[in-house]
Formats: sequence, structure tokens, C-alpha cells
Amino acid sequence: MRGREQQRAFETLLREHQRIVFKVVSVYARHPEDRHDLTQEICVQLWRSFPSFDATRAKFSTWMYRVALNVAISQMRRPPRQEEPLDPQELEALGGTAEIAEQDERLDALYGFIDQLDPLNRALILLYLENRSYAEIAEILGISETNVATKISRIKQKLRNQMTGATPVGA
Repeated sequence: MRGREQQRAFETLLREHQRIVFKVVSVYARHPEDRHDLTQEICVQLWRSFPSFDATRAKFSTWMYRVALNVAISQMRRPPRQEEPLDPQELEALGGTAEIAEQDERLDALYGFIDQLDPLNRALILLYLENRSYAEIAEILGISETNVATKISRIKQKLRNQMTGATPVGA
């Protein structure tokens, strides 16, 4: 595939899977300018990496998550800006404002918990909440399925402890 044909194929796939970019951006960036910058950087890196995408080795969505998460984790090294809520257009792109508008304190607490996770665990929980299989999470993050299961179990326990106010064993 060369030139125009490659560009059309990329644009089609990007359009079909754009929600992946929006979800990764929503987890890793809070300030509007940071979200915009991260979205642009992810798209640029996807385009640069597209010639190396091999559909026989991975689904496009898996490959796209891998690239997007790598870019987002790299961007986390930058100093954060003042937090602002997502604007209505971004909320709509993430799946509609109806569900998001009904957020309660528990959901806010969950987002706060996710914000406190290190970059790898943040990526892991994002993919888990997307109902990705352990095998797919392992492939995207480059870790074993056993490691995925262990990390998810630990994150869930830590969340349970935080939500119930329990003190973890050994703390």
C-alpha cells in the first residue's frame, strides 16, 4: 500500500476506532489543552507507525491501544495543568452525556482512584473496564496473562479497601 491508498485506509480505520483515542485521552489528560495535545500526538504516532502495522499479527484495535497507551504514558512525564471537566463534545464522543451526567459520588471516587494509579496500572484498568480479555490486555501491554490477572486482582482489592475505608493487610 502506498501514498493515497495507505492514507485512505488509515483514515478509515482511525474513524472506525476513534473512541479508543478518546478513552485513552480521557484517562490520561484532564486539562483541555493537554487532551488536545495528547489526541494530536497519538494520531501523529499512529500515522507514523501505520506502515509497520501487520494485520496478521494483531487486530487494528489492539495495535491502536498499544500505540495510544505508549504515547499517553510518555506524555505523563509532563507537568500537569489545572484540572477541568470534559467539554460536552468530548463527552458525546465518549458515548453520550446521559450516562456521564448521572455520575454519583462513587463514580467520582472511582475516577479519583484511577487518577492515583501509576501509568501501567491505569492502562490496565482502562482496558479491563473496556471488557478486554486478559489475553488482549496482555498483548497490548506486553505482559503475561498471569501478570494481568494478578495486577487486576490487586487493583480491585486496593479499590475495595479505599471505598470501604478498610486498612489493607500489612499496612
